[in-house]
Amino acid sequence: MNIVYLTTESIPFAKTGGLADVCGTLPSVVASAGHQCSVIMPAFDSIRRAGIPIERTDISFAIDMPGDRIVGGRVLKSTLPAGNVPVYFIDQPMYYSRPYLYGDKHGDYRDNAERFIFYCRAAIEVMKRLDKRVDLIQCNDWQSAIVPALIQSGCGGLPVDTPTVLSIHNLAYQGSFSADAFPLTGLPWDEFRSESFEFYGGMNFLKTGIVSADHVCTVSPTYAREIKTPIHGCGLDPILRSLGDRVSGIINGIDTEIWNPAKDVHVVRNYDVETWESGKLENKLSLQAEMGLPSDPDVPLIGLVGRLAEQKGWDLILPVMREHLREGRPTQWAVLGSGDPVIESELQWLAEEHPDQLAAHIGFSDPLAHRIEASSDLFLMPSRYEPCGLNQLYSLRYGTVCVVTATGGLADTIVDTNEETINKGTATGFHLRSYDAASLDSAIGDALRLRFHEKEIWKKIVTQGMTRDWSWRKSAFQYIDLYARTISLKRRAGK
Repeated sequence: MNIVYLTTESIPFAKTGGLADVCGTLPSVVASAGHQCSVIMPAFDSIRRAGIPIERTDISFAIDMPGDRIVGGRVLKSTLPAGNVPVYFIDQPMYYSRPYLYGDKHGDYRDNAERFIFYCRAAIEVMKRLDKRVDLIQCNDWQSAIVPALIQSGCGGLPVDTPTVLSIHNLAYQGSFSADAFPLTGLPWDEFRSESFEFYGGMNFLKTGIVSADHVCTVSPTYAREIKTPIHGCGLDPILRSLGDRVSGIINGIDTEIWNPAKDVHVVRNYDVETWESGKLENKLSLQAEMGLPSDPDVPLIGLVGRLAEQKGWDLILPVMREHLREGRPTQWAVLGSGDPVIESELQWLAEEHPDQLAAHIGFSDPLAHRIEASSDLFLMPSRYEPCGLNQLYSLRYGTVCVVTATGGLADTIVDTNEETINKGTATGFHLRSYDAASLDSAIGDALRLRFHEKEIWKKIVTQGMTRDWSWRKSAFQYIDLYARTISLKRRAGK
């Protein structure tokens, strides 16, 4: 199969979240299984800082825009780090030469509708110019979601029956704009219909993709079910329910070479499933010294890495953390992240007030993220919702037991510890009983009780997590099967 991935993020070229990890790794793994793959994304300024050579191609194009404007562009080329997948960049500085991908401290860029409609139309033009039969297009999130509808409307010259899959990485981000943006598509107003582009009088890119793509895929099976409910459907649940089995979920994988405690270059002591106890202890003592915490092997270290936002459960974490610090409970906390300024300020204040118990690094550091994973006894992810999540997979790999909310990908990857799962030997972490601070504190207490008083059970939980396979290879073959089924169904429907 010849698969084209449309995305605005792909490591190492551009990243704001997990989308980049997926689109920087999945195409290479699919290609290594014998398929042709390519990636098309905007030429953001960040691509030139990625450390990978960028070359010009002889492909250029011009797109008619409203007001008798013609906007041109050219195509640059590179490859994903594995070297087996070409990446084509839509180069138009007016749209993409900016400090950030989607917006700045003042909010989203006001011309985002135009920026990403242009990207979608240009991507179709590039696929046509590459002069290769496209077997399937995988669109990712709202920024490329209108491509299936554009193709079906005859825009750009690709066959109108080209199979498409839309991957939703986070339903909360939908790309909603005024109907005034529709003429940017280059289509006549009679195409502005509820069964494609129109949504409550405006344009909703993600809705358009959901109703137009041949299949909708999310990043975990549980999230695929959750987004069909009013609680998690973000206003699109009736449409998603109407699709039936055309909505499915595949868990993201992780790069098991980069995230490998036996080879990790960022930690002071490498370890594996046989040596994790001594390895984690040495890393813990080193991290305590690095982050200014008292070096004490017997104090449980609780790690948190990621975005500081309410979605990630900080409305639960902060009350529990305050109580631990105020009461002087024997726990230490290592936090790495950035986001909500209010949360950032409170963490900085708490760290100043309780330097022996809390260390907070505001910002992001990939090496430090590795060291926190390798050093912590527990890792907290009490997310309000979590389409997939990656940090819990890193934690499993590093023998760090997770406390999570049973939602989305967290429910699919962390097996709750109870009498049944302990006896079966399947337990890998702890679920909150309900979404509140008391449940989080109770789950932390249950975990620490086993950690210090049921050490044989704790060892089984750690080793079970470390031996699970969360590699991209496993996930990639599920995607390959989805692609093949989507192409087959499309061909049968066309006969």
